[in-house]
Amino acid sequence: MRIGFIGVGGMAEHHMNTLQNIETAVLAAVYDINGERAKQIGDKFGAEVFASEMALLDSGKVDALYVCTPPFTRGDTETMAAERGIHLLSEKPVGLDMDTVNRIGRKISEAGIINSSGYCLRYLDNVQKAKAYLTNKPINMVVAYRIGGLPPTKWFAQMDQSGGQMVEQSTHQVDLVRYLVGEFDQVQAVYAQRSIRNIDPDATIPDVGVVSFRLKSGAVGSFVNSCVSDYHGRGDIEIYGPDFYLSIDGHSLTIRDAHQNITETCTTDFYAAQNSAFVEAIRSGRQELVLGSYAEAAATLAATLAFNEAAEKQGVVAVGE
Repeated sequence: MRIGFIGVGGMAEHHMNTLQNIETAVLAAVYDINGERAKQIGDKFGAEVFASEMALLDSGKVDALYVCTPPFTRGDTETMAAERGIHLLSEKPVGLDMDTVNRIGRKISEAGIINSSGYCLRYLDNVQKAKAYLTNKPINMVVAYRIGGLPPTKWFAQMDQSGGQMVEQSTHQVDLVRYLVGEFDQVQAVYAQRSIRNIDPDATIPDVGVVSFRLKSGAVGSFVNSCVSDYHGRGDIEIYGPDFYLSIDGHSLTIRDAHQNITETCTTDFYAAQNSAFVEAIRSGRQELVLGSYAEAAATLAATLAFNEAAEKQGVVAVGE
């Protein structure tokens, strides 16, 4: 299976490293706006380097494509790939504008290609165990966190390029809430710039934020995030039911109820599991092997953009409307 990459930064290279362990996958083609970086990656992995995105897509040399470019640069990459019958894995976030993302999603669906997205945490064993445990259980409240330092990438600190931490980073925890607990109904949010301009005077994103939400099930919750915390980080979710407590913190799963009080650590390489599932889905024609489709990524994006809108309007925003 011949695989191409558009965008060959650090995330793309991590995917490429895991693909080396999949016998049926061959890294065939790469393109990046940074020609020097593209050549470096091409030489490392033995892939052909193309001079443009269109040249790669029209080459006939790829069966599947990884799109690993920043959200503000996406354009019609996925649409053009879908029209050519090229299977897709689109890194998150898949865009910054829902009209564009929904249009691309329709093109992908019409093309009938296998499609995946960057929501790799769904592939963790502890997440799958949590999902099985939560089946048919009433849930009262969800509390989630994404706290850490500011990434060095300049565009991350620009709201019109990244969408802010909620869209770019916290999206993983938002996606887990959707995957494990259910869809968001309405949200409220308070964001602020507290100290980010001491680090980057040109920053336009908030560096702290608190979101409160209600899910369609009636459960309520909150989300706390910060991208200027160098001395403490966390990226976890806690789920409270009338007769249980469950938390996921990275590879760790904790469940407490009347019959158990356990904490387990899984060893899943979620990138390897994600890429194996994508390649096997293409080989077998089974989209259901993919745990996070483009449509799922679009739904998670809609939630994070609603958080941003609620903060801007300082009011209640319905998700998906």
